[in-house]
Amino acid sequence: MSNWTIWWNRNLRNVRRLRYPVLALTLLLASCSSRPGGYSGYMTRSYTVRGQDYQPMSVDAALGHKETGICSWYNESKWFGLKRGNTSLGEKVMPWHLTGAHKTLPLPALVKVTNLENGKSVKLRINDRGPFIAGRHLDVTPRAAKKLGFYEKGLTTTRLEVISVGDGRYKRRKRGWWFF
Repeated sequence: MSNWTIWWNRNLRNVRRLRYPVLALTLLLASCSSRPGGYSGYMTRSYTVRGQDYQPMSVDAALGHKETGICSWYNESKWFGLKRGNTSLGEKVMPWHLTGAHKTLPLPALVKVTNLENGKSVKLRINDRGPFIAGRHLDVTPRAAKKLGFYEKGLTTTRLEVISVGDGRYKRRKRGWWFF
């Protein structure tokens, strides 16, 4: 009998004991990934919610987009983040992410959101559709609402400025004044 076979027979019990904790840790780490990215390029296709049709703007139109309106926060996670919702891009929603939802921006987009009531601002990744409540232009996660200083109030007036659209090789930024 080889040394390897002897070692294996002696330690087989220990290997079997480790199998379940390692499997559980692997599943936990795999479920924590926030961006599976089941898309390529930009999501600009039209969609319908509650009988209303929405047509997202083109990437070129979005790059210069600025907007002011009412912002709210939403949380699709339940059970302390263990049960999570999915965004329109198929990404998992976690309350500690800095993400948001917009009706007509191409997905994904990076935006700067400024709370006009207190001057606080934060950069967010727009990866979901909504809010579908009249008069609101943006929904953000609880962490973003806390950073903007309106978590307790629930609503505030914000200014949104698009920084870039897309991810990876599809990422496009707004050109500066020197490019005309």
